[in-house]
Order: sequence, then structure tokens, then C-alpha cells
Amino acid sequence: MPGEIALTVQTNKSAFPITDGQQLVYVLMTVMPADTLASVQMPLNFCLVLDHSGSMSGAKIENLKAAARLAVDEMAAQDLVAVVVFDDSVQVVLPSQPVTDSAAIKARIDKIRAEGGTKMARGMRAGLDELIKGLRADRVSRMLLFTDGETYGDEDECRLLAADAGKRNIAISALGLGEGWNEILLDALAQASGGISDFIPEGRPDAVLKTFQGQVRSAQRSVVQNALLLLRLADGVTARAVWRVTPMISLLGQRVVSARDVQVTLGEMERGQGQSVLVELLVPPLGAGAYRLAQAEIAYDVATLGLRNEKVKTDVVLRFSADAAEIAANQADVLNIVEKVTAHKLQTRALEEAASGNIVGATQKLRAAATRLLDLGESELAAVARQEADRLERGQGLSAHGTKKLRYETRKLTQKLED
Repeated sequence: MPGEIALTVQTNKSAFPITDGQQLVYVLMTVMPADTLASVQMPLNFCLVLDHSGSMSGAKIENLKAAARLAVDEMAAQDLVAVVVFDDSVQVVLPSQPVTDSAAIKARIDKIRAEGGTKMARGMRAGLDELIKGLRADRVSRMLLFTDGETYGDEDECRLLAADAGKRNIAISALGLGEGWNEILLDALAQASGGISDFIPEGRPDAVLKTFQGQVRSAQRSVVQNALLLLRLADGVTARAVWRVTPMISLLGQRVVSARDVQVTLGEMERGQGQSVLVELLVPPLGAGAYRLAQAEIAYDVATLGLRNEKVKTDVVLRFSADAAEIAANQADVLNIVEKVTAHKLQTRALEEAASGNIVGATQKLRAAATRLLDLGESELAAVARQEADRLERGQGLSAHGTKKLRYETRKLTQKLED
């Protein structure tokens, strides 16, 4: 039945200028599960896939076990959990089973020891096998993949496993501890599976605990599945880019369905949070008046209610005016989101240009990102961007810490607005 989610649209201006050429318009679409889903909680099908290689010895392995125990404490008897550890081999510490005896499960976690090298694909394969046992449409399936180092010789296999997980609606939360892991690989695993990737600073046991707890709670809040955005565009209108802006900033891929239709995968949505999407539309010259330039349609499932392919839609109507006062008025909340996305884009392009050897371009973009971040009140991130630009100018190259902090913290700029 309709009404499980609400779809609202805002633009960066209430009225747009009349121009002789194409202009850029920002459209912020917010998709929010309705209050009718507030009490819905799907059972979990969860697997912890944990790196216990030799580099995890000492406090790191103890913090990891504490976080895994906390994750189990967040679960209920209706949930399934499995625990897999990997080094250069793999061990299923706990086969998939209901969380009916959390003390016994945590006792098995306590026996984990740090040893060996790192072969992530073996852990992912075993974890996927455990999750497949509990796959069901009315369960939320998640793999929490945790590592502190680079895997060797099996990156392609890891990517294939992540793609397989995505096809089965198993999202991977790929978490890296410290600075020695491959962020490009973990980002790819998350993207291929419809999950997330994140950076946990070393020496912060509280951050490990909070992240594991947060991942379980996020899965428990999932109420909408398989959400798809279909944009039907008027003649001459094109979608230059589509960004997810909440819960985190990320560039979304768009698939051209027809000459005027594009489709964007949104995936799962959480109660109380939903998702917001920023669409960059290129609009042709138009005279004064109001025009319906696009229609946004969200298709979605709510497995617990047995609903499939439900739809909600709304029009994107833009007004064009020659009145200077009207076109001078901006929508501040939309522009704030645009500024945060721009800061994220600048650092992303800077890192890409540094990797390709364009040091001048990378330095310029890092300094531009620093200015944007400072304007947004993000003084710590602005300082990191400036420090990395200084390193490039001195010929030192980017630091692992600075790269990861900019890459992952700028994705969370919109979270701070809501917290």
C-alpha cells in the first residue's frame, strides 16, 4: 500500500534566472520512511569477518574482541550471527546460528588469537558461505569486514566475492583500522556490495567499539529494501551527476534507461533517517514561467509487510523569472549541502590527481578544499588539507593518515549537520 515512505524535493533557488545558455540546477530529494514503519525491526543475518593476523597482536586484538562481544550484545534471539577470522588461512570460529546463548558465543570470540599473514579473500569466502545459510527476504544480511593491513595476491578475488555478495543483497561494511590498509580496495568492496567503507583511527579502542555497535544498530534500523530512483527528464534536461548526501556523501552511478530516463540504485533505508540525494541537473534556456522539468519516482520493497515494487513519485517544477530580487534568493539549507559535496569532490579529485602525478593540480585542489572546509567550520579537516598540500609542495607525497582522514571524514560532513 502507498504511504510507507515520503518523498520531498527542494531546489537551490525558489526562482531561476532567464539565460541564453544552459544552467546548472541543484535538486535535493529526501526519501524518508514513514512513522508507520517506526516499530518495524527485521531479524539480522550477520557475519563478522575479522583480520587476526600477526599485526593485530597486543591491544588491537583485545579491542577487536571487545567490539565483537559488544556487537553480539546488541543482537536478539531472532538474529543469526557467524564469526570468521582470517590470517593467511581461515577459521570459522562460530558457524551461523541464532543468538540464543550470547555468553557461549562471546566465549568463542575470547579464544581468538593474533597470528599469521593476511589473505582477505579466504575470510570473505567463508563469511559469505555462512551468510548464504541464513539468506531470507525478511532478514537483513550484512558482512562486517575488518582489517588493519593489506591483503596480498587476492584483491581480484575479493572484488568478485563482493560483487557476488551484492547480487545476493548482502551489504559489506568494510572497516580499516589504522593506516596500513588499502582504501581503494575496501571502497570497491563496499560499492560492489551496496555497503559502506570507513576508517577507524588506531589507538582509539572507543572508536572500534562504537563502530561495531553502530553497524549492528544500522542493520536493525533497516526497514526499506531495494529502493530505486527513476528520473524522468524533460526534453533538453540532463542529469550531470547524482550524489547520495545522507547518511554519507557518495557519488551514485546512474543507468540510462531511455533517452530521457535514468535510474539510480539507493538500496536499503533506515527508519528515522532515510536517504537524501543531490541531483545536478543541466537545464536548457527557458522563458519566464513554471516548468515541470523532471519527475522523480522511488520504487521500493518492505519485506516485513510483504510489499514489493511499491512506488511514490513527485514532480520537479522550476520557476524562471526576470525579477532580480526573486532570483537572488537562495535556499540556504540546499546550498549548505552543495558546499559540503563540493568540499568532498575537491579532495577526491586532489587525491586522484596526486596519484596520477599531477602535483600542481592536486595541490591547488587541496588548498581549495581547505578553504571550503574552513568556511564550513571544519577547521581540523581544513588543517589536514593544508598540511597535505604543503607536503606535496615539498615533494614528500601524501601521508597515509592525511589521505584516509580526508577521504573518509569529508564523506561524513552531512552527518554533522544532523547530529
